[in-house]
Amino acid sequence: MNGPAGSLRGRVAGLFRSPGGVPKLPVEGDRVRVSVEGLEGDWQTDRKHHGGPERAVCLFSSERVEALRSEGHPIHPGALGENVLIEGLDWTLVGAGATLALGESVRVEITRDAAPCKTIGHCFVEGDFKRSSEKVHPGWSRMYAKVTREGAVAVGDEVIVEIANT
Repeated sequence: MNGPAGSLRGRVAGLFRSPGGVPKLPVEGDRVRVSVEGLEGDWQTDRKHHGGPERAVCLFSSERVEALRSEGHPIHPGALGENVLIEGLDWTLVGAGATLALGESVRVEITRDAAPCKTIGHCFVEGDFKRSSEKVHPGWSRMYAKVTREGAVAVGDEVIVEIANT
């Protein structure tokens, strides 16, 4: 479902978790429960910089992963620690304050970009992990979100950027 530039709709292309650290591995069964603490079965080794209610879920763009691969980076889905990989959504719309519907029940609010660190250096040519830095390359960062409505999400579920009525 690759929408046009500016698309407010996409779909969940992958779900990933791990008992600690990166890479995150695909969720078996392609469906997982999401709570205010994040994806069921997911944990972060460094809880000072990752996880917790304000960083419960890490999201990234499938198109950004593919573009990085085309640049020659040895990256793959889940390698950067993302929990939810989204395709078909204009990633420039996914910034702090944006609200996303993940499937029929889960709602998340983007809280901030996920600053890269050396633990994901192996995903980049010459260890250049700053290639996914919002400060250095705006629009190329993973994003952290807090969960505002719990539920379950599955690969293939629709993702919608919800625009608040003002």
